Amino acid sequence: MALLGIVCLLGSAAVRAQAAAGSATVGKIGIINVRAAIIATAEGKQASAELQSQFAARQNELESLNKQINDLRQRLQAGAATLSDDEKGRLTLQGQRLTQLLDRKQNELQEDVNAAQSEVVDRIGRKMMDVLDRYARENGIIAVFDSSAQNSPILFASTNIDITQDIVKLYDQAYPLKAAAAAPARPATTPAKPAGTPPPAAKP
Repeated sequence: MALLGIVCLLGSAAVRAQAAAGSATVGKIGIINVRAAIIATAEGKQASAELQSQFAARQNELESLNKQINDLRQRLQAGAATLSDDEKGRLTLQGQRLTQLLDRKQNELQEDVNAAQSEVVDRIGRKMMDVLDRYARENGIIAVFDSSAQNSPILFASTNIDITQDIVKLYDQAYPLKAAAAAPARPATTPAKPAGTPPPAAKP
């Protein structure tokens, strides 16, 4: 399912950190896997779960259509020697229609998933750039390369300069998930009296 492969659709824009003000020409270089960083943030994990829930019903519909198509194919194979030509034609036509419907719904779902994921990547990515920029300034880093970018020029990078986990940690600190609103306290209620209990005696 394309939805479950959200990690493959998180964008590949190269990340560059601004040079620290007044820094010398010679400075440190960092490497970050932007896709992995976005997914690893608490906000990214929450967004992934929300997208799965959002598109679960449509994914189930596709699985149901696919099962119907496979059932028709099995009926045609099993009845190759016993089904009438009319029945074979009817089942074949039904399978073709279901296949067309499945293809159309798959394309629509993929487009909607891509759009929803792009919104998530843009939202988290813009805030992550701010975190990355601040981290680079504070640590004297003059350039940061994205190892997850398409056609990345990076052939080898030491783990000593990989700052992915540092950025994830700082991002979660800067943008913590909002705690669920506390449920309003219920007003105290008087316990119900058992049936047949006489009313209290009147005060003199």
